[in-house]
Amino acid sequence: MRQAERQSRALSAVEATTNVVVGFGLAVLVQLAVFPVVGLSVALADHLRLALVFTAVSLVRGYALRRLFERWR
Repeated sequence: MRQAERQSRALSAVEATTNVVVGFGLAVLVQLAVFPVVGLSVALADHLRLALVFTAVSLVRGYALRRLFERWR
């Protein structure tokens, strides 16, 4: 990658943080919308905990795939 095409570390951190925050919020919203449709009743605190677990799994998955593709490159 040429230097002009590289993303700064600060911008990478902002992008990664934004991705995590948006993903967490989206997970909570989807759970709030879908759980009642399939007959599940869960307290908001449980929704937040479940979304946190999904977010953590997503972070680990994203990191592992990034490292794998970096190795292949």
